[in-house]
Amino acid sequence: MEEDKGTVCVTGGTGFIASWLITRLLQEGYSVRTTVRPDPENKRDLSFLTSLPGADEKLKIFRADLSDPESFDAAIEGSKGVFHVACPVDFENKEPEEIVTERVISGTLGILKACIKSKTVKRVVYTSSASAVVFNGQDLDMMDESFWSDVGFVREKITPNYVSYIISKTLTEKAALQFGAQHGLDVVTVIPSLVVGPFICPNLPVSVPLAFPLVSGSQHGFSFRKSPIVHVDDVARAHVFLLEYSDAKGRYNCSSHIMSLEKLSEFLRAKYPEFPIPTPESLAEIKGIERPGLSSKKLLDTGFKFNYGGARSERRHERSSLKMKN
Repeated sequence: MEEDKGTVCVTGGTGFIASWLITRLLQEGYSVRTTVRPDPENKRDLSFLTSLPGADEKLKIFRADLSDPESFDAAIEGSKGVFHVACPVDFENKEPEEIVTERVISGTLGILKACIKSKTVKRVVYTSSASAVVFNGQDLDMMDESFWSDVGFVREKITPNYVSYIISKTLTEKAALQFGAQHGLDVVTVIPSLVVGPFICPNLPVSVPLAFPLVSGSQHGFSFRKSPIVHVDDVARAHVFLLEYSDAKGRYNCSSHIMSLEKLSEFLRAKYPEFPIPTPESLAEIKGIERPGLSSKKLLDTGFKFNYGGARSERRHERSSLKMKN
């Protein structure tokens, strides 16, 4: 473990990305404060966090909820950087979209106000989503950070289960960047595509079965014929990199591959021959949505490198960027 790099705060510490980010931060020498939702009966098992290497000395857990923005004050106070990862995910429409969006925006702005009040926070890194970029009705192979999802298009064209999440992520990212610009707070956003890879949180991350329908048997997963993806460790590393990179500004796409069902089949059949995974040929006739890729050229131009992307991924992003300009 490296020498102490100072104290940072990670909201939503029990989630897929946040828990992996905490792991990475502890490895790199940070003292970490993380927030989890209140648990009055203390039934939630947090041992997957408290047992991490270095957690005894460098991890503190606070209770906080987006419905009560001031509950984040204690965790943020004294931190030099804040990673705002916490986000409710409701694909069952338990609450109206407007209520979810208002709560997420209000909670996020409350967290940003706490960052200003702390007088110690130098930068906030907000975790957005490809959902805030690609749903705009434009038929393109690749999109950069200049693209935003269109709320009207989402309400009219997207499956109702996903509308609340897409709109809340889009409007919250816009609100966070606008608040930062208006109040002199350094806010940078990370925009991951579909996040895959190992996880330490106890609940199965939503994106994992979506990314591996050939193994999980999820017929829903076949609605995507092609999708941009990124490894969770690269997402965590990008968060830390953008906290430390002095010239970071605005939005940063974070996506290393574009994966089709056929390519996914080839990869999984080679890696897991014991599973009865369909052949690429048998998948050729399956129809589904082909999501545009996310160009990570802006992130790569900072000097960041994907550990799970490699030179081919970087060259592809360069070609895609040229194609967009032309």
